[in-house]
Amino acid sequence: MKKMIIIIIILATILISMIIYKNTATGATNQVNVQEIQKIEESISTIYLWKEITNEALSTFESVNNADELWIWEVTKKNLEQYEVSREEIQAKAKEIFGGEFNKEFPTEGNSSFEYDEIANKYYPTEVILDQMDDSFLLNKIEKKDEGYIVEIIEYLQDYTHGDKVIVRNLEQEELGQVSVYDSETKIQEIVKNNINRYDRKRIYFKVENNNLIVQKVEKIQE
Repeated sequence: MKKMIIIIIILATILISMIIYKNTATGATNQVNVQEIQKIEESISTIYLWKEITNEALSTFESVNNADELWIWEVTKKNLEQYEVSREEIQAKAKEIFGGEFNKEFPTEGNSSFEYDEIANKYYPTEVILDQMDDSFLLNKIEKKDEGYIVEIIEYLQDYTHGDKVIVRNLEQEELGQVSVYDSETKIQEIVKNNINRYDRKRIYFKVENNNLIVQKVEKIQE
């Protein structure tokens, strides 16, 4: 009789363990793992620019085809590896970044992002002059969807104009903290997180397309 009770207890323990494992595994499918976070950060870095060039480091839009023209072609320029390119290569890179629904046509005569050399029939990227404030973002929230992700970021500036100090500022250039240039990025992120309501935040909608994350929409989060 005692053996039977012991066997029942063992079987019950195994059954409970199996249920717990199943529930844990099921819940994990709705969570975001480290690899996904890394891919999201890389995808945002691909389209994240410089406020002094495009007014917003990340343009806001309802559809990428309605996004700011300068921002679109500056993103494309940033991600081209060659210095001398054809119109087809510019167009192909934009399509790769912005996905199958992207329908903007790069102008034959060039624009402020690419100068056209009529003799060579090639385009050359225009010079980008940056200040000493690094446009940065911090992932705040990630919501996983069947078709992709909804990601909230915090935007901030790292000011390197003060010697061995880095001044952490919001987009209105208000100082919200400072660290040594020798401190880790973690200290800067702590300053940002501790003053989250004083920074601009945006919500980015990504969908998965051909195993890539394609931006669909970007909106500013209103308080």
